[in-house]
Amino acid sequence: MNIKSDSWIKKMSKEHGMIENFCDRQYKTYNGKPAVSYGVSSYGYDVRCGEKFLVPRIHHNAFYSIVDLACQDQTEHFEEHIGDSCIIPPSSFVLAITKEKFNMPDNIIGICVGKSTYARCGIIVNTTPIEPQWSGYITLEISNTNIKPVKIYAGHGICQVMFLASAEKCDVGYKDRKGKYDAQESVQCGKL
Repeated sequence: MNIKSDSWIKKMSKEHGMIENFCDRQYKTYNGKPAVSYGVSSYGYDVRCGEKFLVPRIHHNAFYSIVDLACQDQTEHFEEHIGDSCIIPPSSFVLAITKEKFNMPDNIIGICVGKSTYARCGIIVNTTPIEPQWSGYITLEISNTNIKPVKIYAGHGICQVMFLASAEKCDVGYKDRKGKYDAQESVQCGKL
């Protein structure tokens, strides 16, 4: 496996559509205001947070309800929030979607890591590897480990994807096995 550079990321995105809504350099402003950086970097791509969020519902019996992937539709635990920003309460999380859409080649896997600016505020961004042949907008789990609420912004960089290439194509890619999160166009909560 080897990590891919900025020139490869630009070529794959411009000529082969690997990243749609692609930014071919690092930007540090959004709508004329300072922003957490986004766009292509030396060995990765800093993804922007989109405007759609799923926020956990707070209700009177929140401590007694159980999230059970095997038995329930998880959407009942969330409410949709659309906006330029989202406030994450202490010790909580939100699901968000990226502004960029990905179309992964057969021999490439994407590994997502958080951005230091948010990490220094107690924000952890989690996503599973972006597998070969997967396409869609990435659903991000954004956790607040801070003891205070933290505000995140749509359009700002939220995490970085690094692209690792194998010398050979995999036998079975995400599309081949009909992965349940392929071609996602909106924020997705967990499901079996």
